[in-house]
Amino acid sequence: MVRMESSRHSRVTDLLLAWGDGDAAAMDRLAPLVYQELHRLARGYMNREREPHTLQTSALVNEAYLRLVDVQRVRWQNRAHFFAMASRMMRRILVDIARHRRYQKRGGGAEHVNFDENLTVSPNPSADLVAIDDALNALAEVDPRKVRVVELRFFVGLDVRETAEALNVSPETVRRDWRLAKVWLRREIRKSSA
Repeated sequence: MVRMESSRHSRVTDLLLAWGDGDAAAMDRLAPLVYQELHRLARGYMNREREPHTLQTSALVNEAYLRLVDVQRVRWQNRAHFFAMASRMMRRILVDIARHRRYQKRGGGAEHVNFDENLTVSPNPSADLVAIDDALNALAEVDPRKVRVVELRFFVGLDVRETAEALNVSPETVRRDWRLAKVWLRREIRKSSA
């Protein structure tokens, strides 16, 4: 099973590199290999959204995929890089929707957000997503690698070892960045809701 998964991951990386080198047919072969994982990511995001959803899971996958296909200047490094970008696209789409909802409501106050290993969210997921996105954007200005660790660990679901490989750092660096990022993000989210 592990060998099959490793082979599949390698195939995805090979197709991404071929696509990056201009092989348009590689994208057609890549789509079926990544669709299930993109759908899992989208389902995770959508589970955090409050009913009624204005966007279906498949629509989120399709929108993110279309944006990824439209990216011209990305030099794909590997499977983890692709899914990190996909996760970032999905987050951006949902944050834009949440900001639009909040703008439409014109107020409503800030919600409490707990940021931990499982990211326990308040009853208002749209506000949580906006608060987390704002905090991640602020952290990116200070330490972009910590943001990538959060994206890969939380949003993509990679473990410490996979995250370390994707970022070309040690597992201990990932663990340290993860701990520090969670503390920093909690503080920023509390500050924004005060």
